Amino acid sequence: PLELFHVVGGGDYYKDLPGYRRAVELAGPAPEPPEQVEADPILERLRAFKTEIQAHNLEDTRRGFENVDFPPEARPQGDEGVAENAHQLLALCRDTGVNHLIYTGFAINWCLLLSPGGMADMSRHGVMCSTIREATTAVENKETARDELCKQIALWRVALAFGYVFDLDDFITALARVSAD
Repeated sequence: PLELFHVVGGGDYYKDLPGYRRAVELAGPAPEPPEQVEADPILERLRAFKTEIQAHNLEDTRRGFENVDFPPEARPQGDEGVAENAHQLLALCRDTGVNHLIYTGFAINWCLLLSPGGMADMSRHGVMCSTIREATTAVENKETARDELCKQIALWRVALAFGYVFDLDDFITALARVSAD
């Protein structure tokens, strides 16, 4: 059997799903947030400046998050696990005996690596974190998009620091072989 977990963020489109309720129950109370450094006036000014230069995107971002949902093809079925953070994803992993996660989706160099429940979080818990080359994309910019350079660098990073980068055909062949046994 291959467990399927959905790691989500932004909005509440998933909160009524049985897999999310299961993750919350398994995980129990959320841990305290990490201790923070004290902000001095320089740090406060730097944060304010960053917020100011990003202000032109706030309305677009807000509207985008209003429409976040699973595409029909990726909607959780039954009680497939749904986690919004590493605490919940770890609980799902422990409950099912999963110690190697294979991440797919958007974006290998941002969400899959650094969002709550991403590879950086889960590797701290001893979970191996891999991906499938053809089943992810990356946040690119105008200089990198044509050659998917940010994706290539992120895949390299996954292979060096977290786990493996599988080719889709090899992965499907391995699944078919296991299913036949």
